[in-house]
Amino acid sequence: MTSDNHAGISRRAVLGGSAAACAAPVVAAPALARTKAPTKDVGTLPVTLKVNGKDMHLNLDPRTTLLDALREHLRLTGTKKGCDHGQCGACTVIVDGRRINSCLTLAVMHEGSEVNTVEGLGTPERLHPMQRAFVVHDGYQCGYCTPGQICSAVAMLDEIEAGIPSHVTADLNKVAYSDAEVRERMSGNICRCAAYSNIVAAIRDVAGEKA
Repeated sequence: MTSDNHAGISRRAVLGGSAAACAAPVVAAPALARTKAPTKDVGTLPVTLKVNGKDMHLNLDPRTTLLDALREHLRLTGTKKGCDHGQCGACTVIVDGRRINSCLTLAVMHEGSEVNTVEGLGTPERLHPMQRAFVVHDGYQCGYCTPGQICSAVAMLDEIEAGIPSHVTADLNKVAYSDAEVRERMSGNICRCAAYSNIVAAIRDVAGEKA
């Protein structure tokens, strides 16, 4: 026969002690989870932007993106938040004449800059030629990417006119419009409805008018 008691220690006591030791970390874990490092208040900074021709004075957390400054603070919701990682182009705006992804840049970096959004290109009563061409050629379906597509297209034609080459430019000394140039330069603006051929047709019309 075996005894449950050896050298004055019972089997029950050993098992009870082991169970208590195993349970101790579980009991302590919630207490550790409630302990948080103190956060530092970064405050706000004054930022002045010239948006669609008007001076806008804002006080922003320095971590605020240009996209959030436009949408959340100025209520210019035409500029869309798509991927928020600079991969879809839905947030494209024109800053000092150049198209950028507004989700990838901080508002404080553009102090004094001139920012143009889709709202500043035209009005329902007086559409910008690119906006009108998108309507005529049905260059949109759900419309979510359309503001970014239009802003990008406007700035893209200015790039060609300024002689800025792309990866498909055959002669760097003679940058000229072509559908291949459009497809390459607009490749950062994704249309999940796949209205690409209509978008190219709309841009082609505007390029012809400018020429």
